[in-house]
Amino acid sequence: MKTLRPGFEVVEPSFGSSFTYSKYVQNENNKAHLWHYHPEIEMVFVNGGSGKRQIGSHVSYYTDGDLILIGSNIPHCGFTDTNTGNKTEVVIQMKPDFLGTEFLKLKETRGIASLFEKAKDGIAFGRDTMKLVGPTLEKMHNAWPLERLLALLGVLRELEQASDYKILNALNYSLEMQVQDNDRINMIFNYVKDHFQEQMRLDEIAEMSSMTVPAFCRYFKKITKKTFTRFVNEYRVVHASKLLAEKHISITAISFESGFNNFSHFNKIFHEFTGKSASEYRNELKSIIK
Repeated sequence: MKTLRPGFEVVEPSFGSSFTYSKYVQNENNKAHLWHYHPEIEMVFVNGGSGKRQIGSHVSYYTDGDLILIGSNIPHCGFTDTNTGNKTEVVIQMKPDFLGTEFLKLKETRGIASLFEKAKDGIAFGRDTMKLVGPTLEKMHNAWPLERLLALLGVLRELEQASDYKILNALNYSLEMQVQDNDRINMIFNYVKDHFQEQMRLDEIAEMSSMTVPAFCRYFKKITKKTFTRFVNEYRVVHASKLLAEKHISITAISFESGFNNFSHFNKIFHEFTGKSASEYRNELKSIIK
């Protein structure tokens, strides 16, 4: 069985800067589909469009843009592709101590230190905060290095004070462990990403991880705070949510395209995760997008 590990991304600061700033037009971020990780904290602002988030063991669907803050070494996929429909995408990557080890110990910056701590689980910010800081993030593209740094500090200040946010991963989720463990869990995430539309046998996944089935189940639950079956079902439901918004095909076809081989089972799982039926979800999404 062929397995793929997440890529370790080497991040180089922008010229004249202590952090990396990249701005992409529509779907020009050709690295967005890759499953990767890096020690830098990453901020992503997607201006418009809809797509899928996968950050650590969390998967979800966003509409009308996104603003994300991801902590060090949390594996994630990019948030845009050819179907997203976004106008632009801004990606900022910074070492946790990019301003010096003493900076975040100052009284004035303790809130930013707390923000970085929360980012270890991944943070998604709401519409109000996106509208507040989005224009600043986009204007940084043409700013001089010092102006860009000051703008970033201003954005971080707004994010630390924001109330419209949600933590994406389970409490105490972390991949700060032995390298071989990091590689193993990321390999599993990557396999699910590539094969969730197929039938996945637990014994094959366990064998791929060099574990017995009971050991693998305990290991996965310890790392992700959820069972492997729940993680796969969650991934499939999020994919179905994306198809419900983007494709004018029957809900039955969407269920099979999302990896469910039983339509009634799909209905049950979709309602369990979203609190509504697939048809209700599609109708509500249409009203939001209009």
